[in-house]
Amino acid sequence: MFNHVMVGCDDLEAGKAFYDATLTALGFDPGVVDDKGRVFWLSKFGTFGITKPINGEPATFANGGTIGFRAESEDAVNAWHEAGKANGGIEIEDPPGIRTGVTRKLYLAYLRDPAGNKLCAVYRMKD
Repeated sequence: MFNHVMVGCDDLEAGKAFYDATLTALGFDPGVVDDKGRVFWLSKFGTFGITKPINGEPATFANGGTIGFRAESEDAVNAWHEAGKANGGIEIEDPPGIRTGVTRKLYLAYLRDPAGNKLCAVYRMKD
């Protein structure tokens, strides 16, 4: 459904370190930096990016917003969570575990990235 997600980030070096650690834990390649200094993680599912806001104002997180990353297993969710905590992420909500979704069980974990964006890694459990 989505082509890409881009979030603001004031410290691109810290942001790249955080997302390289968490997204490689989910099986994605490290981010690439373009000629404008933005960082992109590319996959067959879409693109995720970080950038300094083009209006020159400080980056802020979306109040009520969450970005969910697809994981292929419970172990991948746990690896993502640990990598995030080790790279400046802040643990939020309940510990990683099973939640009941609208149509199935989900194994997920939540973090805030160094810029405050709310993130989730989700494994859709097989019935």
